[in-house]
Amino acid sequence: MDLEAAGVQGAEPRPYFFLSYAHTPRNDPKDKDPNLWVERFYRDLCAHVLQLTSLPAGVPAGFLDQQMQPGDGWQERLSESLAYCRVFVPLYSPRYFLSEQCGREWYAFSSRAVHYAAARSNGSQMSGIVPALWVPVPPRQLPQPAERLQFNHATFGDDYADEGFYGLIKLRYLRDQYERAVYLLAKRIVKVAEVTQMPEGDPHQDYASVPSAFGPPGRARQMDISVLACSRSDLPPDRSPDFYGSAQRDWNPYHPKSSRPLTDHAVDLVRNLDYQVRVGEFEAEAERLLGSDRPTAPGLLLLDRWALDAPHRRALVRRLSEGHRPWISVMIPWNRDDPDSGRRESELRAVAEEALEPRSEREAGHRSHGGGVPTLEAFSQELPGAVRAAERHYAAHAETFPPVGGGGGIPRLLLDGVGYGSSSASVPPVHGDGHDKGDTGDGEAPEGEDSSNDRES
Repeated sequence: MDLEAAGVQGAEPRPYFFLSYAHTPRNDPKDKDPNLWVERFYRDLCAHVLQLTSLPAGVPAGFLDQQMQPGDGWQERLSESLAYCRVFVPLYSPRYFLSEQCGREWYAFSSRAVHYAAARSNGSQMSGIVPALWVPVPPRQLPQPAERLQFNHATFGDDYADEGFYGLIKLRYLRDQYERAVYLLAKRIVKVAEVTQMPEGDPHQDYASVPSAFGPPGRARQMDISVLACSRSDLPPDRSPDFYGSAQRDWNPYHPKSSRPLTDHAVDLVRNLDYQVRVGEFEAEAERLLGSDRPTAPGLLLLDRWALDAPHRRALVRRLSEGHRPWISVMIPWNRDDPDSGRRESELRAVAEEALEPRSEREAGHRSHGGGVPTLEAFSQELPGAVRAAERHYAAHAETFPPVGGGGGIPRLLLDGVGYGSSSASVPPVHGDGHDKGDTGDGEAPEGEDSSNDRES
């Protein structure tokens, strides 16, 4: 047996699946750990996966963070497990999609699927994610990455779809349904692992910098992705057509390592950050994107330096930079293994720097610096920061819509508390010598009270 394929390399065992779940807090320190039921479910699931596979001795069927021992490198263990596991199993609950930790685990694994699609000749994408219900979650509460999976939970049984594993494991009369649902989930995990053959991720990634795949609850966020690139019909004479297609959106700067357009890769990554994405070509969308001082959505521009050979395209980039639109982040892919780009590196870099020069200021918006983004992996690492910057500037510059109607009276201090008194009413003076209870005379809170607004809830 190939031990590396089975999950062993050297002395480090690799989990077959990664169980991601939201911790339930204790209401009282004396209460039993409410997460013990998750551990019980995890053990049952591991037992079925071991029976359904030929994993050798010492290879864990799954990974659960409760198994980590004191002194273990927490972030290092998570990074390794997420990089090596074959299937990701998110345990849905109302708490799950509010957890930043769970969102980071989801994004770290799903990024592997995006790179898997880039490496395949047909560009198809297999998620490698098998969701499970701990507690049913209404569809309207699912973020975009979960909503796109479209998994039919009723295939594991109607009782499971109605109650989730927590209900099945707690209700004795549903014991048989629990055993059946766990077994069917194990079969699904094994089948997905065999079909997807997910490539490994980076076990040494900086886990602290991994973004969450879940945005804030409420209305779905929007992101504009536009590309300014050449097409095969308008290439400079010394540029190879291998990196281009019939439209600007077909630009694939990381050919041949990537098999599909960079725009498609960027769309998948941004969707994994819980955005709805609108894609277009910058030239065609210029008036919509640059015609107003108020943004309608944050944006991401993918810029091909070769396109700046054309004066009208240089003018568009200069207009973007001079117009102070920091809510449009600019990313500049530059394949260091591309021989054409190597020959004209200094010239094209100077042209891009001149067009983007106003963006050198700190609050002018994100832009790729230096020699551009040299690899697809580096592009994937930079993109979340570019998206965050665009979102932050968008929030600062977007038009606001206050509620219709009058504002009402101004709250005033009354004798019996805070209320909406008449604006002409006088407020009685506060008498005392500064030594009454609650008045320290120097603006500090009295002893035993917390004057901070940053207390943990």
